[in-house]
Amino acid sequence: MLSAWIHALTTGEADIGTRGKRDFASLLDDLFVAPDKGEEAGARSSIPFDYLSVADELHSGRIKLSGETFAAEYREAGADLASEFVALLDQAKLALAGEELKPEEKLPPIDPESIAVELGLDQPKQVADFGRMRRSFAFANHPDRVAPHLRQRAMIRMQVANMLIDEAKRLALAGARR
Repeated sequence: MLSAWIHALTTGEADIGTRGKRDFASLLDDLFVAPDKGEEAGARSSIPFDYLSVADELHSGRIKLSGETFAAEYREAGADLASEFVALLDQAKLALAGEELKPEEKLPPIDPESIAVELGLDQPKQVADFGRMRRSFAFANHPDRVAPHLRQRAMIRMQVANMLIDEAKRLALAGARR
């Protein structure tokens, strides 16, 4: 079977069963058009999806998204941030209540003030700095990068840090618009 495929690739013709010699392009056409073995003909999608037409539509300019609409939705999403912080910290305290502390180990803090200082949010930042800040914090504190017994704490720290960065970014964007 493999030698038949190699022959088809090198000569451009394929000898398939009783059909005789066929060129490789028609063989590929048959593979894409014919249903797979064991697959019913009706099981395939009846709606053709043309990726190029979708890409053309997206780049045509007929689809509009204003920056102000996006900014308004971004601001609204952050309106409930204080209550989210309180809920997150309450949940964190419950989750970490049974955490074992090794005598020589100092656990990283989960309170927002300490994390904000660790992030450097006490100094004014440009909007472009927040992505860099998020990546560097994640590099050092991501749950996949810490010891197994610290993963729950690392997950909480990442959530708090992300919320702090999002809020600082919202404030920086609001200040830039003024």
